[in-house]
Amino acid sequence: MTSLLRILAALVCVSLIGPAAAQNKPFPHQKTIEITVLFPAGSSADITARLLADGMAKELSATVVVLNRPGAGGAIGYQYVARQPADGYSLVWNSNSISTTFHSGALPVSYQAFDPVARALVESPLLAVRSDAKWRTLAEMIADAKARPKQIKVANSGAGSHTHISSAALFRTAGAEVIDVPFGAAQVLTSLLGGQIDSALQLPAALTEYVNAGQLRLLASLTPERATPPSPMFRPRASDGIDVTLEAWRGIAVPKGTPKPAIAALEKATKVTFEKPDFAKASEQLGVRPAYMAADPFGQLIAKEDAELARIMQATGLKKSP
Repeated sequence: MTSLLRILAALVCVSLIGPAAAQNKPFPHQKTIEITVLFPAGSSADITARLLADGMAKELSATVVVLNRPGAGGAIGYQYVARQPADGYSLVWNSNSISTTFHSGALPVSYQAFDPVARALVESPLLAVRSDAKWRTLAEMIADAKARPKQIKVANSGAGSHTHISSAALFRTAGAEVIDVPFGAAQVLTSLLGGQIDSALQLPAALTEYVNAGQLRLLASLTPERATPPSPMFRPRASDGIDVTLEAWRGIAVPKGTPKPAIAALEKATKVTFEKPDFAKASEQLGVRPAYMAADPFGQLIAKEDAELARIMQATGLKKSP
């Protein structure tokens, strides 16, 4: 009987030590890392997230999967990740949408519900028209919009989206009134090419095919000219006298309170992935620009931009949150 008790006691000790030992192992340890993407499969956000997941998996010697949770301008995905344990295994492929979705009233949590890990890349919102449009420059389009207030239709990817905010800010700064048409992203190009709308403000990946085929003409880029890559997808617009810069960025964030060692490991894996030539090549083909930023400065950028976007959305009548 005494021997049996000793065996049982030993088994109890092992069962107690096992979880503790696992907790003391360096991150990650035998658990799948999930990256939530806020957009459908096949989108530029999805493609770049999968490139990142592959690189992180190799660097961390872990399984990293991408799960698409689209809807409500990103609100569904953000809320899902915010509710997950803060252990480093639930990531969100975040963007400026954390602020635009919150300030539009669609998301009950702000950027403060997350800890930043790293910024990955930036995309430039681009204003496009059909190749047979009468406007050859942004200045011509703005002059026409001023002469015919609320007659020109400009499509975006949805109410409260980054492209919606960008379009509203661009034309408000120019002193022109246009009709904002919020579409689902898949409808924008079909409607533009079909003549139901006059122009569209979209991210590069949505426009590349049609620009290269000569079906669309670009009038403006909302990226700072100093950051504009040498590509026909980007056109400087300083000569038009419109000073609006609203880059779209993407990066990684985790639920608030995630342990610092886990954030550091994810941050390093992200940096290593971005420094590889194949990631840079794939990014160029998608019309995005690798722009790594470490956790601390990334967090500062998000906070600063959140205040700026709140101001812009308030001025354009798009802010609904307190």
